[in-house]
Amino acid sequence: MSTVSRLSELTGDYVFDTARTRIAFVARHTMSTRVRGQFDAFTGGAYLDGDHPSASRAWLTIQAASIRTGNRQRDELLRGKFLDTDAHPTLTFTSTRVAQVDDAHYKVTGDLTVRGVNRPVTLDAVLTGSESDAQGDLRVAFRGSVTINRKDWGVNWNASTTLMVAPKVLLEFDVTAIREPLCAS
Repeated sequence: MSTVSRLSELTGDYVFDTARTRIAFVARHTMSTRVRGQFDAFTGGAYLDGDHPSASRAWLTIQAASIRTGNRQRDELLRGKFLDTDAHPTLTFTSTRVAQVDDAHYKVTGDLTVRGVNRPVTLDAVLTGSESDAQGDLRVAFRGSVTINRKDWGVNWNASTTLMVAPKVLLEFDVTAIREPLCAS
């Protein structure tokens, strides 16, 4: 495997490697405990422009019913009362702006849609690596997070929910993406 050393070498279209990507969240629960969970079904991709990072973009579609916390009863409550997955089967993110902070850090602003409510968020993202795999496919890895207030998207069950689950939720991602082969013209 070879490691890519210049950002310009990363330019291209990518698809998320769902086997090596994790889309997760952390929320505070009663008595200062944390509930951790993740989404198991999603698709995503990106266009990276190594010479002009501001021309880069990313998108993600999550199947809301794939939420998993390790507790079946809580997962059913999250699917039904919180995310209303029957009426809103997907959560989406589409970037609208990418700003390079330094060699590896980026601010990715985009529209996050949850329960049909679309609001802007800005993710802190870090390019953690890039290399060609044994098959010669270029892979890049990013990780990052953003803290949101779930109430801004209508993710609230009833008045006592605020007493049980804090409104702030940390969304985390660890993404591995594979560059799509260039098509011959």
